[in-house]
Amino acid sequence: MHSHFKIYKPYGMLSQFASNSTQQKRKRFLGELGKVPEKTMPIGRLDEKSEGLLLLTTDGKLSDYINSSGIEKEYFALVDGNITESKIEALKNGVEIGFDGKKYQTKACKVFKLEASPLLPERSKKIRDARHGPTSWLSITLTEGKFRQVRKMTSAVGFPTLRLVRVRIGNIKLDSMHVRGTEPIEIPQVL
Repeated sequence: MHSHFKIYKPYGMLSQFASNSTQQKRKRFLGELGKVPEKTMPIGRLDEKSEGLLLLTTDGKLSDYINSSGIEKEYFALVDGNITESKIEALKNGVEIGFDGKKYQTKACKVFKLEASPLLPERSKKIRDARHGPTSWLSITLTEGKFRQVRKMTSAVGFPTLRLVRVRIGNIKLDSMHVRGTEPIEIPQVL
C-alpha cells in the first residue's frame, strides 16, 4: 500500500529530502517538514524561490505518470508591472524560452489576470513594496513543466515573476493549507 501527501512547500526550501553535496550544506530540505514513510519522493519539483503545492508519494509509477501525462498544474504568479491583455494573449499562445541551452516554444496554456490579490500566506522573505511600481497577479495553468518555465515565460513577455505559488495539480488544490503544512491524501482525486 502506497502513501501520498500534499505539502505547502515554503519559499527558500529545495524540493528534495536531503543532499550529500557540500555545496548544499546551508540549504533547507523537505525533511524539515516532518516524518514521512521511507522511500517517499516528491512528484515534480518547485524551485527554491517558488512555494506552494507539492505532492509526495511512495509510488514511483504514479510519480512518472503525473509528471508525463499532461495533468494541469496551476500557478499564481505576481509579476512586475501592470501586464497588458496583449502580453497575456502571448503567454496563452506560447512563448519562446531557453531550455537546456536551446530555444523552446512553450505549449498553449490558460492564463488570466486575477482581479484581486489571492489569499495566500505572507511570504517569509519580503517582496519589494509598492513604491517600486505596480504589480499584477496572474493565474497560469500548464500541462508541461520545464525548468523554471513560468518565470521564463513571464520574463519573455517583459513582466518578470516576483512571487510564484503553485495552487493546483489536477484536482488537488492548495486550498487554505498553512506554509509547511502536510496532509495525507487519496490520489484518485488527481485523475
